[in-house]
Amino acid sequence: MDGDVVSVERVVPAGPAAIFALLADASRHPEIDGSGTVQQVRAGAPHQLALGVTFSMSMRMGLPYTSYSRVVEFEQDRRIAWQTSFGGTGWFGGLVGHVVGGRIWRYELEPDAGGTVVRESWDIGQDHTRALLRLGGLPDKTAADMSRTLARIEEIVTAG
Repeated sequence: MDGDVVSVERVVPAGPAAIFALLADASRHPEIDGSGTVQQVRAGAPHQLALGVTFSMSMRMGLPYTSYSRVVEFEQDRRIAWQTSFGGTGWFGGLVGHVVGGRIWRYELEPDAGGTVVRESWDIGQDHTRALLRLGGLPDKTAADMSRTLARIEEIVTAG
């Protein structure tokens, strides 16, 4: 972990446009998730993510829960990032979201002779629980999960 950020990267033998299209479709996130926690996009999510768009996902890590995300960075075929909270809407959800959440999941794409360098980052710099997230083996587990995610992205964009 470098400060508040864990990053992994992989050269994927495909162009940035194909990879970005996969990342910008929230309904496909369960397919690429290397952690096994993302179950499905929740009703009302847009088909195509864009800057400022919000979406939520049904998640499961032991128990089911819902994550709420807002796209905070968006550069077509180059970069996409969303900031996640876990509280939801309404006064109670807003309170929980203020206490738990704030991490940013970021994907950066750089053209390369072998295809595209895909870098995934878990940025906890704005997360309200960052001190807890640094404990134990969570950063290492997150890096391993992200490596599996990048392998899944490669499998999908290079399939037949």
